[in-house]
Amino acid sequence: MAQAAAETYPWGVSNRSEWQSEFDKATLRQSRFETMSGVPLEPVYGPGGAGPGDGVEWPGHFPYTRGPYASMYRSRLWTMRQFAGFGTAEDTNQRFKDLLRSGGNGLSVAFDMPTLLGRDSDDPLAKGEVGRAGVAIDTLADMERLFSEIDLGRVSTSMTINSAAPVIMAMYIGLADRAGVDRASLSGTIQNDILKEYQAQKEYVFPPRPSVRLVTDLIEFATAELPRWHPVSISGYHIREAGSTAAQELAFTLANGFAYVEAAIEAGLYVDAFAPRLSFFFNAHIDFFEEIAKYRAARRIWARWMKDRFGAHSDRSLQLRFHTQTAGVSLTAQQPEINLVRVAIEALAGVMGGTQSLHTDSFDEALALPTERAARLALRTQQIIAEETGVVHVADPLGGSWFVESLTDELERQAEEIFGHLDEVGSGSILEGVLACIDDGWFCSEIAEAAYRFQSKVASGQWIQVGVNGYTEGDDSETATLYIDPAVEARQLAELATVKQRRDDIAVRRTLARVQADALDPAVNLLPALIDAGNAYATVGETMQALESVFGNWLEPPVA
Repeated sequence: MAQAAAETYPWGVSNRSEWQSEFDKATLRQSRFETMSGVPLEPVYGPGGAGPGDGVEWPGHFPYTRGPYASMYRSRLWTMRQFAGFGTAEDTNQRFKDLLRSGGNGLSVAFDMPTLLGRDSDDPLAKGEVGRAGVAIDTLADMERLFSEIDLGRVSTSMTINSAAPVIMAMYIGLADRAGVDRASLSGTIQNDILKEYQAQKEYVFPPRPSVRLVTDLIEFATAELPRWHPVSISGYHIREAGSTAAQELAFTLANGFAYVEAAIEAGLYVDAFAPRLSFFFNAHIDFFEEIAKYRAARRIWARWMKDRFGAHSDRSLQLRFHTQTAGVSLTAQQPEINLVRVAIEALAGVMGGTQSLHTDSFDEALALPTERAARLALRTQQIIAEETGVVHVADPLGGSWFVESLTDELERQAEEIFGHLDEVGSGSILEGVLACIDDGWFCSEIAEAAYRFQSKVASGQWIQVGVNGYTEGDDSETATLYIDPAVEARQLAELATVKQRRDDIAVRRTLARVQADALDPAVNLLPALIDAGNAYATVGETMQALESVFGNWLEPPVA
């Protein structure tokens, strides 16, 4: 497939003058780019040295293998996000402010398990989980405390949540409205990628088809009212964390992206109106060169499919842009301090692969939620890469490497095989193929088999994990971890009880009835009703139950 693609598209359709014209439009971060010893550096290199020359790919040009923008990091560094969330909204608000003071320029919200599953803190099934793995959000009041004294019009916010994503997004919009922040100025991303939940992470509530409708509704709403917001972050991260190979992460993620594109087009949206707002989220694992090749292949595949399959014309529709997070599954509880080294290598792969946004894991995350010190060290890792290594001066610095180019082609070939299977199962529809393979457990089986093969390598010593099955004589002394006081749950329950006591119950019932009525009509976009419910201080759980009364819930079929 990669060979056929190369024959169809002469990747060097751009020339230096076209690239130069785009590069000259960019505002550069500094006037001189050079090595530590003072050697001047060109923005991009090719076989002839300075610049690829005609007939060779350029960054910022189709198929964007070498990067989505002509100037890449010379004009703007990636957004440095640190995933944060624990305890109450006030606890996380303080962590947010610390990260911003430390030089972070984007917030990334981690929600606790009850919130992720659309349950309130006072739900019996939430007992013992409130505020443990993220921040507890029950109502708009929690959202007000979470972003207290943070200007939503100036900060970029990422929210990692899926089943309850439209409900949480509605509260965020309501919060901005109350603060007088123009919706058009809201900047950020909400994950809202439900398909990978059925494949890997398992935080689903409703069946797949109505869940895809909710994703599409948010895409439609953002297209109309939130021009700077990414309404879905199509995530391979959790697929990889579940045990997939790099090629599976690449293919399953892009296939989910194609499925959402199909769903939005079927809903009547014009592809170039919404596709520029789609973003992706990839894992940065420890196999350095394979990860870089994965990102390069992802851009190439997305550009080609969007152009050929879906008829996109806008450059922004063809340019795959993505967030990266270092691999949580690569972190070890043994000798946890050496996780700093793993994270640095993985982050460097993300940058050399051209990421637009990056989160670096904290060294203590195999043990608990990160401490403030560990989170700051993780951020400093990104800052060292940006300011001291020099890798940001040149676009696609490993482009042209025989090894990296070969890996890029091979990952593309493996991904195309998977697309072919999904297309066949779906009778020419990737969306239907993905849904069918969720129903019959194909994705889960493929990931489980890959995870088993890798773990067998670790067990046999074929793959060495330092501190785990090799070099185990290191310092395994106890590491100080973040302590979540059990009193957090009691405080959250008290706050929720106060909100319920003070709110207008008639308004709550009225807005929830509207949510149910709108859910019954597939032609109605659910976001306006969800915003009304949030503004009435209906809880996440109450709103999800209103939707569940129409959509039902979903149980995963057993896989042999």
